[in-house]
Amino acid sequence: MSKPVYGKNAVQSRNVEKISSYIWALAIGFIVFLVWAPFQVGLFNGQQIDFEKPIYLSSLLSSLLLLVWIGLYFTKFRLEGQRDALAVASLLLPATYALSLIGAASHYMAMNLLFVQSMYVAIFIIALYLLQQKQLNVVIQNAILAIAYFIVSFGLLNWLGSWKFAGGLIGWFSNTVRDGKYLDAVMTDSNGLRLTSIFQYANTYAAFLMAFLFVAVYALVRSKKWYGTLTHSFMLVPIIVSLLLTLSRGGLVMLPVVFILLLLFLKPAQQILWIIHLALSGLAALLVTNPLTTLGTELNSAFNSSAALKAWAYLLGASAVVAALGWVIQRYMAPWLQDKLSSSETRKFTGLWIPLGSVVAVAIIGFLLIGTGLKSILPDNIETRLENINFKQHSVLERFTFYKDAMKVVKDYPVLGSGGGGWSALYEEYQNNPYISRQVHNFFLQYLIEVGIVGFIVFMGFIGYIFFKYIRAYLKRDKDEFNNGFFFYIIALSILVHSLLDFNMSYAFMGILVFIGLAGMGAVIDNKPLRQSWNKAGIRMGYMAVLTIGTIFLLFLSINYIGSSDAALKGKNLVSVSTSYEEIKTPLVKALDARPYHPEAALYLSTLDMQVFKQIQDEQYLSEASNVLTRALKDEPYNKNLLAQLASYYDLKGQPDMALAVYSDNAYKFNWDITWYESLINRAQTLATAASEQKDEAKKQEYLTAGLDAYKHVVDGVEHLKTLPPEQLQGRPFSVTPAIALNVGKLQVISGQNDVAAATLKLGLSDDYSDTANREVARWYLAALKKAGAAVDQPVYDKLVAADPAEAAAIEAVVNTQY
Repeated sequence: MSKPVYGKNAVQSRNVEKISSYIWALAIGFIVFLVWAPFQVGLFNGQQIDFEKPIYLSSLLSSLLLLVWIGLYFTKFRLEGQRDALAVASLLLPATYALSLIGAASHYMAMNLLFVQSMYVAIFIIALYLLQQKQLNVVIQNAILAIAYFIVSFGLLNWLGSWKFAGGLIGWFSNTVRDGKYLDAVMTDSNGLRLTSIFQYANTYAAFLMAFLFVAVYALVRSKKWYGTLTHSFMLVPIIVSLLLTLSRGGLVMLPVVFILLLLFLKPAQQILWIIHLALSGLAALLVTNPLTTLGTELNSAFNSSAALKAWAYLLGASAVVAALGWVIQRYMAPWLQDKLSSSETRKFTGLWIPLGSVVAVAIIGFLLIGTGLKSILPDNIETRLENINFKQHSVLERFTFYKDAMKVVKDYPVLGSGGGGWSALYEEYQNNPYISRQVHNFFLQYLIEVGIVGFIVFMGFIGYIFFKYIRAYLKRDKDEFNNGFFFYIIALSILVHSLLDFNMSYAFMGILVFIGLAGMGAVIDNKPLRQSWNKAGIRMGYMAVLTIGTIFLLFLSINYIGSSDAALKGKNLVSVSTSYEEIKTPLVKALDARPYHPEAALYLSTLDMQVFKQIQDEQYLSEASNVLTRALKDEPYNKNLLAQLASYYDLKGQPDMALAVYSDNAYKFNWDITWYESLINRAQTLATAASEQKDEAKKQEYLTAGLDAYKHVVDGVEHLKTLPPEQLQGRPFSVTPAIALNVGKLQVISGQNDVAAATLKLGLSDDYSDTANREVARWYLAALKKAGAAVDQPVYDKLVAADPAEAAAIEAVVNTQY
């Protein structure tokens, strides 16, 4: 007989082993952490003040849990098997993020990712050892399912108008609840209302729902208790309805992919049961989604008790019917199927036929829903989203663009990467067109950008080893084994596969689920013994010492960062309500004492100092603003707001040439920001005009070159955008704006290119001559024509003079000016 994944002896030893009250306390603390974490916007690493404190709190809590684990296992820990080696190897993950700090594009964001990665490793190590004990494994599985079901229920409460009740349930421990309402659990975009639940982002919620849809089916099929069967069956409809309400195309595309991948690991009887349960619940969900969409839209506009009752009747009724059918299937059909198909389970490749058939079935269903009138049974917004699933759809084309641009970053930061948050800091330099996306929409590419080839190899080697060992052990499984590990395999696989298309792992709660999944898989792999030399006391104690020192360091660093975050947020809030300089300054200084590179705190404090300088003209405040900005930019050289603030400082200092240098020297970092180029060209024109008046030919040429080179960049960019596929959105506006046309036209007039200037200025003209800016463009346009000896544009001249008769003299003044 082939060797089971974890054999009878191992099972018996875990059953016999008495779990101490301290281990139980650690497990309870672990579960409490899992309850708290998702309701902090899923621990989104949003790279802003509003999102950072929960990251530091989660790092603090996970460090405390890991310290408890160290205390409990300090004398017990042995490097005996490959599972123990995984605990040691996991430390390489945050180590690569620490190394990437060397060349980080943003120290602020890189530190945040270091906290996140350290938290993942703490969670992984704790879970790896807790889950090796069968009793705790079952408890943690049930806790994770309960949390997931609550999150689904929480989202639907918000969708169906009961947001106040939902907010009251978690408001006592979630800062995301404001005025009794969890912010943006239901959001509106160009597609209409979208359900986002705890994440405030529909696509990540879809990834979460996909994972736990399959977990629920798995739990249903393996359940031996009637109440377990009913509970898991009951939740299938709410999960599928929620998935449809996210309007996530990525979720709908990846769902059948993950489903087929999971079917390959099931026995034929289980495969059939999965298909039956999903088909029944899917049909029931489709039948009620239309009225639930309509009623949800109505209830989110104005609550109506009768509409709410009607909506809940639809949802609960469909769920109850599916639950009853699920119980009947498991009670009567499942044993019969198992008996009928048990003989075929020993044959090779038997389990492939149903997945292959499922591929065909999925293709047929996809064609019916996308290519025929069958999709009309769905709500209009879902129908529209289905119609847009194709490779020429703008979001698909945009993702391909992200991926190509991401590889440009990797090329420039190949070995150690650009640090955590590297893409967010750098993407404007490398982007192909002016899209806005601080996420790559591919977790693996984003990871490669952040830690380079070295870190990526470490990460892929780590998770690849776990998956390889798990799958190989699965193929050798005993017939009645492998219940617990597959639960965690589903979670890790589902989230990671969906993360090929989106930034789910930027929500640290999703990352926590993945690392718990990896730990759950690691806990049941074949634990081959290591060489005896690995288990020497020095190596064991060295590992525990490194882990202890690192954890204590992160613990105190987390406390320090929490204080800094509180202070920064307080300062930010005071800016809009207080007029006291000292009151606003005090928390901002405190925040910067701990993190002098904090972008927002540095921006608020420098702005405050510069405002005071404007009022009282005391150079001390200007000097302080300079020190704050210079220090922050040392670690945040790609922060656009800080750079623009530095230029404003030079303006106040009376050094407009230095301000222009800030814009000119950093223009390559923001290739598609038209406002940056507007300001650059405007500043170049102002200085060129002044230099011309002062007869400083060298300076005039310098400023002319800066302005005209920037204009060439804009013109080239406009031409490049014409090459984009028609289905792809270009992103932010990028064109020759009236302000650019005016200032470039002036530069061209100064340089003697009057005919070229006239053509440029004409680009900025509009028919609104009541607008003073348009009148100035027209004035310079007509003057450029006259200087070039060309015929006057009589319609423009007549309209301009009719709007303001003084413009006739103003035109002559420009014509008579010598440059």
